[in-house]
Amino acid sequence: MRYKLLIGFVLIVLSGSAFSQELKLPELTGYKKTTNYPVFLPENLWDFINGAADTYLSYGFVDLHVAEYKKGKNVIKLEIYRHSDHTLAFGIYSTERSPSFRFMNLGAQGYYADGAINFYKGNYYVKIRTYSKNEKTLKSAESLALKVATMLEGNSKMPSVLSLFPEVGKKVNEEIYINESVLGHKFLNKAFKAIYVTGNDSFSIFIMEKNSPAETRKSVEAYLAATGIDAVDSEIGRYMLKDGYNGTIFLAWKENRIVIISGLSKDQSEIADRYTSEILK
Repeated sequence: MRYKLLIGFVLIVLSGSAFSQELKLPELTGYKKTTNYPVFLPENLWDFINGAADTYLSYGFVDLHVAEYKKGKNVIKLEIYRHSDHTLAFGIYSTERSPSFRFMNLGAQGYYADGAINFYKGNYYVKIRTYSKNEKTLKSAESLALKVATMLEGNSKMPSVLSLFPEVGKKVNEEIYINESVLGHKFLNKAFKAIYVTGNDSFSIFIMEKNSPAETRKSVEAYLAATGIDAVDSEIGRYMLKDGYNGTIFLAWKENRIVIISGLSKDQSEIADRYTSEILK
């Protein structure tokens, strides 16, 4: 039995290594491709991106492939980060984008910003960078981005939960996904966030999709308990809470979905109800 278990363990290790090596990076006409970097894994990602590694790991980082494309003094660097699912790939992508960037129809979404082209598709977050100001080099970087986007498998759509956010007042391309510690609470996780502006008011809406009503109630009860409210046993409810860290919070849930609104005052419940009702309808 021990012999069989050992064989199984070796096969798992080998298959994991093969999985991390399976990406074949594209060629780029006129450029010499070099892949002298190792395939970075969770245990050595710090060697490549140092302090930023913790953030990537918190979004289900699996492995990273790196290549450089050289033509004379011009260099284009390619980084392909693989994450454990499509939502987590969007999550890490969303932490590094800005609404001021020039967005591109690339993968599920991409953008160009000062010599960098970043996009995500499926479980992948791709970063392409050149410090060259040469117009032909910049065009080559775009060509490489298209090649990589075509090569990578996976979903080319934004996460479906984003369509639940009401459009009125929503700031475009500022949605993010928070995998851990929503609003600073360890018992709240896996939430999409959008920022809204109506008149002089700015507030945030969080949407959490759970696997079952029971899981929804567990998160709701943890939040209620943290604010001194007795637990409830219901698949639907609405509360206005006083959160010691975040001030007034509007909390609502229905079946598998939780909506949290922060940034409104207690006398703005009408605004909270309007947005909550649209999301939970």
